[in-house]
Amino acid sequence: MTDSPAPDPNPDPLDEAAGPRRAAVPAAAAGRRFDAVLAELFPEVSRSRLAEWIKSGDARLDGQVVRPRDPVRAGQVASLDAVLDTQTHALPQDIPLDVLHEDEHVFVVNKPAGLVVHPGAGNPDGTLVNALLFRDPALAALPRAGIVHRLDKDTSGVMVVARTLQAHASLVEQLAARDVHRQYLAVVVGAMVSGGTVRAPIDRHPRDRLKMAVRDDGRDAVTHYRLRERFRAHTAVECRLETGRTHQIRVHMAHIKYPIVGDPLYGGPLKLPKGAADELVATLRGFRRQALHAETLEFAHPVGGEPVRATAPVPQDMLELMAALRADREANPA
Repeated sequence: MTDSPAPDPNPDPLDEAAGPRRAAVPAAAAGRRFDAVLAELFPEVSRSRLAEWIKSGDARLDGQVVRPRDPVRAGQVASLDAVLDTQTHALPQDIPLDVLHEDEHVFVVNKPAGLVVHPGAGNPDGTLVNALLFRDPALAALPRAGIVHRLDKDTSGVMVVARTLQAHASLVEQLAARDVHRQYLAVVVGAMVSGGTVRAPIDRHPRDRLKMAVRDDGRDAVTHYRLRERFRAHTAVECRLETGRTHQIRVHMAHIKYPIVGDPLYGGPLKLPKGAADELVATLRGFRRQALHAETLEFAHPVGGEPVRATAPVPQDMLELMAALRADREANPA
């Protein structure tokens, strides 16, 4: 009979299928708070989850339950004995996904317009979450099935999804630090003459709970934009998010009086160029979603740190919209 191997004091990143995890407190951490040291020893786990485990006794020091503020000593062993509960109870569904990048830590997908991201009232299934769970059932153990940011139902484009706790914690941190590059293409009403930056705080609309609004007491929100192509009465605009508030680009573009074409919440009345041909009129009237596409996403890989850049091709409906606006411009030179 052989002895069981001693626990590795410096384990690999937390694995949902693994048993208890252990890590030795380094000398440099002596005297510091248990919760702070625990977060450094297990960076793949969010601080909020570690706080829950300390409170429940699933995170211990030398096998003992301690308080978050208790100091640690060099050589003590911090342990995580928690088992990840199912975080997402949605059913897996075989819904086609356009995967732009895939490895053991992340998915990068191209979400089509019309696909809801999370199940909810009115959309109990048929969502991106259902599709992701079919492709990787282990995502059920992650918060929000690994989704760290979202796109509105009728906004198309690129999204990154974490497949492990380590990736989830890293991506959330990168988003909070504004280190993720997010570039969008929008077609707006009005002929812009230059690009710029919108710095206008956003929060829930005071009367319409379906909408967001620019408010003095809102959360900091910054959108950079530049012209990509100018039409007679519309503009194709490249937008870069510095922050990521709900409906941010839609609200900001409407705030500066260049609402997005087809936007049902912020778009306002239909605007047609003078003397527009029937084809353009039909195209604009028939465009029933916001003309907004998440084109490019770039982030540091949550494990290796190398840059990951993914670009989702502009969807056909927006290509046809811009083609119609271009034809109108060429048919009506200034």
